Amino acid sequence: MITPLLRHDSCLSFRNLIRPTLITIVALLATGSCQKTEPLPDAGEFVKRAEKRLDELADRAEQANWVQANFVTQDTEQIAAGALSTLLAWTGRAGRQVGLYEGLELEPDVARKLKLIKLALPLAAPDDDEKREELAAVSFEMESMYATAEYCPQGRDCLNLGQLSKVLAENRDPDEQLEAWVGWRTISRPMKKKYQRFVELANEGSRELGFEDLGALWRSGYDMTPDEFALEMDRLWGQVRPLYESLHCYVRGKLREHYGEELVPLDRLIPAHLLGNMWSQQWGNIYDLAGSERGGEGLDLTSILREKKVDELEMVRYGESFFVSLGFAPLPETFWERSLFRKPADREVMCHASAWNLDGQDDIRIKMCIDVTGEDFATIHHELGHNIYQRAYNQQPFLFQDGAHGGFHEGIGDTIALSITPEYLKQVGLIDQVPESGDDVAQLLRLALDKVAFLPFGLLVDQWRWKVFSGETPADRYNQSWWELVEKYQGVRSPVARSEEDFDPGAKYHIPANTSYERYFLAHILQFQFHRGLCREAGYEGPLHKCSIYNSKKAGAKLKAMLEMGASRPWPDALEVISGQREMDASAILDYFAPLKQWLDEQNGSRACGW
Repeated sequence: MITPLLRHDSCLSFRNLIRPTLITIVALLATGSCQKTEPLPDAGEFVKRAEKRLDELADRAEQANWVQANFVTQDTEQIAAGALSTLLAWTGRAGRQVGLYEGLELEPDVARKLKLIKLALPLAAPDDDEKREELAAVSFEMESMYATAEYCPQGRDCLNLGQLSKVLAENRDPDEQLEAWVGWRTISRPMKKKYQRFVELANEGSRELGFEDLGALWRSGYDMTPDEFALEMDRLWGQVRPLYESLHCYVRGKLREHYGEELVPLDRLIPAHLLGNMWSQQWGNIYDLAGSERGGEGLDLTSILREKKVDELEMVRYGESFFVSLGFAPLPETFWERSLFRKPADREVMCHASAWNLDGQDDIRIKMCIDVTGEDFATIHHELGHNIYQRAYNQQPFLFQDGAHGGFHEGIGDTIALSITPEYLKQVGLIDQVPESGDDVAQLLRLALDKVAFLPFGLLVDQWRWKVFSGETPADRYNQSWWELVEKYQGVRSPVARSEEDFDPGAKYHIPANTSYERYFLAHILQFQFHRGLCREAGYEGPLHKCSIYNSKKAGAKLKAMLEMGASRPWPDALEVISGQREMDASAILDYFAPLKQWLDEQNGSRACGW
């Protein structure tokens, strides 16, 4: 979700100011007049006033965004764009005022808050009214284009993303899969010129705040320099790449068995339309092809939920009850009254699942068009993790009401979902008997097809954007650069020739919605690190993949202690609370999938791996 920005109503350009040692500045937080001057406010007083104003603006902005996401019309788009334009004005001008305090000796909390003001949103606008309004308009226009997009084949009914995704997930006719895959990518072609303009404007605003480009602004939000962060991503990928390559090799072999050598050669990249997902980012939908009799069948949670006649609301109740079992309070009644759980039949909505906090306190909600599937069961836990985090840190000052870094916020609910083990399912009555241990490989394979398969995609999305924002990838190479990264990291190829007439990155929601993606890669690393720490706190000593912290008040207390910190401390401090480590470490995911890695290598045998 969009984090509120700081806005100033002054006409003063901070680029024309020198350093804060000068005796006067505009009283930006007072009347907004360009004539009145007063001594430079104390940094602590500036932050105090700013936080109060930010708190007020946050409610208004989130309300506008909520309405626009749940009632997608031209009118709501303009209302939300107006709110964003106002916020962009604040963040730009406030960020430049923060520069006036650089170099001064400040209290640690004040210095941290000043830094967070500059990083308040993943978007910065130029200090120009027309350009700022244009940036806000193009941002919401792209997002609305995505939300209402359909593929309309000639002579047939139009199909939305959900319907096309179902073809890829369930249909095994490669021609029909290909049509669905190509069809969805027709919706992003009109976005390309808009995205190019978006990049120009966002980069201009980022440079005015002192960053090289928008990508550098994003990478600055991790308590390290942008270059250090890029190296950290490479280091973590190096830890998990051997596990991904083993899975890739095995899955390619199983696809070849089904589709044949001509479509899936053993020493080539995997065609993207055969992996059961619109972006090849998760492969769990092809378990029917990738599973193995030797590995067992594993538990099909989708079938279990449908056989038990669990509905959408009941699925959310299961998620709530897990957090309650750890010692967290039940969700407020307003959550159930105001959230969106089912896709309405009478209006356009943005079905992409998201979690919201509209007042910085207890007005927490989710927006999700729930399907009764195992995938959405896990997604519900993911979104509720955001809400539980939001409520845990709501006693922090406004600028600390956020995760330790983006990967923390995205990883909390997924950490809980790792405890959706067969033992847990039996405890809550969804199954009658826990499968024998021989099915461990099958269960791990099911999970790896989503969790491990996601890792390179989680990395490459922002690798692409960093190159675009820096200018290394110009507009006439957008698509070529995208597929170079997909091939390099995922070992996946486009099933048909693509050109610069296409804009395939825009077919992924997070590109037109300007949502940074590095957080998801980090969350897929951190959730296993969190899980290992919480399992130890719960007193569990067996294989990591069998641990469920359900009903462990000790694990819940440790989790709560970390969540309550919000963004008040650098993330290594928060990580240490929950894991005992101060460095992000992928060894936990390797521990978790160790039995599967051994099995995959046995299955691959002398098969040619790599690409």
